[in-house]
Amino acid sequence: MRRRTVREPVLAGTLAAALALAAAGCSGTDSGSGGSAPRISVSSAYMPQPVSDSLAAGFLTIVNEGGTADRLTSAHSDVGEVTVHETVGQAMRRVDRLTVPAGGRLVLESGGNHLMFEQLTRKPRQGETVTVELRFAESGTVTVKMPVKPATYSPKTAH
Repeated sequence: MRRRTVREPVLAGTLAAALALAAAGCSGTDSGSGGSAPRISVSSAYMPQPVSDSLAAGFLTIVNEGGTADRLTSAHSDVGEVTVHETVGQAMRRVDRLTVPAGGRLVLESGGNHLMFEQLTRKPRQGETVTVELRFAESGTVTVKMPVKPATYSPKTAH
């Protein structure tokens, strides 16, 4: 008959814990692995002070550090109706979504893709902040504070 020592149950428990951790590491939920959920953040947001009483534009950069693409599907603000616009060549058009690639960014900038604020309920003034809710297909809603800059404002750094 074999005699058990105190160390055997401890070693068995340690081995089981190590195997469980190794299996969890292979689950695909690691932030650097392909297939991980989108991880959305927003930076460089601003609105040039509108020159019109009814229209304004919004610009920002959306970064996705996840392993799966996401889509910006709509935006909402209390200062007016917000639509997502794509610019192709010299023409802009309203779109239902813009893709934020996995591990990439979507830049909304002057002369390119942007947010269009229409039917303004008030004309935002330089120095104010406009709140915008961005809605994503996978990530849900992200609230952004968008400072109102001078009408001629141009960011010093690229988005």
